[in-house]
Amino acid sequence: MFNHKYTIDSHIMVNPMGEISGYFVRPGMFDVNGAMALPTGVNFTVHTRYGTSCELLLFHRGEEEPYAVLPFPKAYRIGDVYSMIVFGLNIEEFEYAYRIDGPYDPEKGLLFDRKQVLLDPYARAVAGQRIWGEKNEGGYRARVVKDVFDWGDMPQSSREMSDLVIYELHVRGFTRHPSSGVTHKGTFAGLKEKIPYLKELGINAVELMPIFEFDETMNSREVDGRRLLEYWGYNTVSFFAPNTSYTAASEYNQEGTELKELIRELHSNGIEVILDVVFNHTAEGNEKGPTFCFKGFDNKIYYMLTPDGNYYNFSGCGNTLNCNHPIVRQMILECLRYWTVSYRVDGFRFDLASILGRNEDGSPMNNPPLLQVLAYDPILSNVKLIAEAWDAGGMYQVGSFPASKRWAEWNGRYRDALRGFLKGENWEAWDAAWSISGSGDLYGGFYQEHNGNYAGYNSCVNFLTCHDGFTLYDLYSYNDKHNENNGWNNTDGANDNRSWNCGAEGETDDPDVLKLRYRMIRNACAVLMCSRGTPMFLAGDEFGNTQFGNNNSYCQDNIISWLDWSLLNKNRELFEFFKFMIDYRYRHPIIRKKLPNAVCGMDPIHTHNVNAEETNIPRDARTFAVSFAGYDRRKGKDDLVYVAINSHWEDVTITLPDLRRYGSWYLSVNTSGDGFGRYCYKEEEEVRIEREFVMRPRSVAVFTGRTF
Repeated sequence: MFNHKYTIDSHIMVNPMGEISGYFVRPGMFDVNGAMALPTGVNFTVHTRYGTSCELLLFHRGEEEPYAVLPFPKAYRIGDVYSMIVFGLNIEEFEYAYRIDGPYDPEKGLLFDRKQVLLDPYARAVAGQRIWGEKNEGGYRARVVKDVFDWGDMPQSSREMSDLVIYELHVRGFTRHPSSGVTHKGTFAGLKEKIPYLKELGINAVELMPIFEFDETMNSREVDGRRLLEYWGYNTVSFFAPNTSYTAASEYNQEGTELKELIRELHSNGIEVILDVVFNHTAEGNEKGPTFCFKGFDNKIYYMLTPDGNYYNFSGCGNTLNCNHPIVRQMILECLRYWTVSYRVDGFRFDLASILGRNEDGSPMNNPPLLQVLAYDPILSNVKLIAEAWDAGGMYQVGSFPASKRWAEWNGRYRDALRGFLKGENWEAWDAAWSISGSGDLYGGFYQEHNGNYAGYNSCVNFLTCHDGFTLYDLYSYNDKHNENNGWNNTDGANDNRSWNCGAEGETDDPDVLKLRYRMIRNACAVLMCSRGTPMFLAGDEFGNTQFGNNNSYCQDNIISWLDWSLLNKNRELFEFFKFMIDYRYRHPIIRKKLPNAVCGMDPIHTHNVNAEETNIPRDARTFAVSFAGYDRRKGKDDLVYVAINSHWEDVTITLPDLRRYGSWYLSVNTSGDGFGRYCYKEEEEVRIEREFVMRPRSVAVFTGRTF
């Protein structure tokens, strides 16, 4: 039955103009996507280009069949948008979904089926995934979220990209291990309990692996008696909803509160939050995958399709989101704005970001509209945008990502070149030297100004380890990957790891091997923290966490992926070294950015051979150095840092730049641990060095220049 009558009160339409299935209704707010609670009801807005009709389904919590079905009248559609206010609904008493009818023609990309129950693409909370590891049997439904969280007057961070030290972590794996010592293991609340640890370590940004709603039971299987899940979370179910199984308590209709409390506490402790976001594909998969959202609303709009209606697979996960279609572009922009405004997120790292620059037919675009709109959006203007500048379709854009002077990149060359050089592959010397110096050959040079900043150090995120690959301990404990537990006969995961077991594969009691391994870890840490660019490392690297040689732990929800916090006590000295190097980086801004020219006359950045006066290093060098020099106005003196790396297995005598007219060099770090100067917490602990210094085998030394 449908009867007409209405009045309008101020900006909120409060009186119905019709009745459907026993509910008073009226046309809604067509420009507000999703579902929104109003004082007298709920506004539901959804759109479909090729669908011919739409039904709103209301469910009691936990029930499979709807208790009410409300077809949208034709008068409640403007353009491709359906919108309806339903009066008298209590958001705590229902969950909702949609059904869309329309043509079914797979070869043309049309998959409409009015029997399919569809999740709102703009859902702020998803029902059915509350308990980790429990299969959602009843399909996805959405809940209406009432946001009453008070952020107070906390300002947005103004910290520059170059000033960050990024710590990548998995919310569940960070505290799930019995040794974590937290009350709420594997949750946002558990991570919040670890904030004092993060503050002690000294990092000032956390990069959270995917926290959007995902289904970890997707593709669940058993291997050798162990249940394997989609643990990492890179198969997104809903882009606007936080993962409910990461909460310590139920948050019906106030989903996101625990996450917001975590972010507020991190901010209060000077730590920014970067989200790892996955806009390259969804959990609906390919032709054999389920239909629970985008396929049912507009399959040929949301996904890249071949001419015969199949799915392009540039993601390696079955489908590819059609990011540069105006409708999808609008959704992504609205999503990022939502997380920026409602969750106060400081930045986003885009998984397989090269896909964001592909056209609807999969071809690369010169000026992708999505990347431009994100770069210049006023809400996102101070938000960090970080690209993983490659995809599974073969596009590799490290150094050439369409940046619009706003995007930073994961520097894949840094990882590869430094891994190779530090283990002794001398042919990597030039690339390693360029990378430590800020990868100016990739990112436009050190003197290209952009808004007062310099592209050479704002554009690259340097890393040696991340979730995808070996941990830092495993990098120097295994020559080969050991992914047998994943069930694919060790065929998955990268083969080019540039790792070295230091003389024994895997666990060993050999003291010489262990001594070398920890020195190699210190080398990696020292170089990373003394490189121009933004450093990032994987959680647990600072205390020698291991994944037992697994370099693709995406499915391992167990001790392979969980951080073993007992290693913090075992390897406390390594943790203290990381703390020192992070602090050293903060104390020397010349590592992070260009300063005014140094009074002593040293060049801002330079590479050096064994003899510092020789500024050209051989391509096959086993030992070289990089110097950073500038005038620090805050301290009223030069800031001088000299980083020397000896990847050779023999002693090498180096000669430092001549500072005798202006001051002296002091040894601040010596990763060999032999004799003096392993690392010095105070200037008075540093040892003055004459021009020559003997570097021990496979070691890194960092010298600080003090001028008169």
